[in-house]
Amino acid sequence: MSRMRVHKLFRKTRFFFFALFGLIVISVSVLSITTVSRELSVEYESNSRSIAQNIADSSVDILLNRNLATLQSLIDQFVQIESIRYIYITSETGEFLAHTFVPGLPDEILASDASSTATVERSLPGLGDFIEVGAPILSGVAGTVHVGMDLELLGLKIQRAIGAQMALFGIIFVIGSLLTFWFVNLASQPLADLLAFAVRMAGGESATGDEPVLSRDDEAGELARLFVHVNRRAAGADRER
Repeated sequence: MSRMRVHKLFRKTRFFFFALFGLIVISVSVLSITTVSRELSVEYESNSRSIAQNIADSSVDILLNRNLATLQSLIDQFVQIESIRYIYITSETGEFLAHTFVPGLPDEILASDASSTATVERSLPGLGDFIEVGAPILSGVAGTVHVGMDLELLGLKIQRAIGAQMALFGIIFVIGSLLTFWFVNLASQPLADLLAFAVRMAGGESATGDEPVLSRDDEAGELARLFVHVNRRAAGADRER
């Protein structure tokens, strides 16, 4: 009975700690998810642009010699990279010089601005969703390289990174919750002992002096010793009567 009352006394405290810890974990999780998603997206785009620029630098001499077979061989090598899904190169006039699409260029690509190097997201029917970056060849004088990176692969990388962090936050939340319950129970134990001692005193029992609560040097011990003092004074007053 006494332990039930003590638990009720600390119910709000336990709920407060649980809610506060949960709020902290959720806030950190949301911030982490946003940061991871943004950083991976920026890194993905940066890597794509570096690859496009590398192809542009490597194709200068090839384009000057108009060796389109070698140009096709060059982009076929780069498309073997896991994240790259397509590459196409256009001339300064917008002519498509080489590409990795099979059997041919999608209508969305044909209708796009061939000289643009801006980052765009494309959804190509039958192929998927992509992020496309461009790099000029000789500042655009010799043409433009376009590289399409798989957004699905980016999504998988983000999910894996977030999944690992969420698992860690989940473990921290469980451990923190258990520690909160343990701390509250530990803090309530002196009150439980004091309550049990007070009930005994109220029932007419006398303190033996060996009760653990009497040896405590905190507020619970002081109250227990005060109960003993009051009980003895009350007993002395009864005898005088």
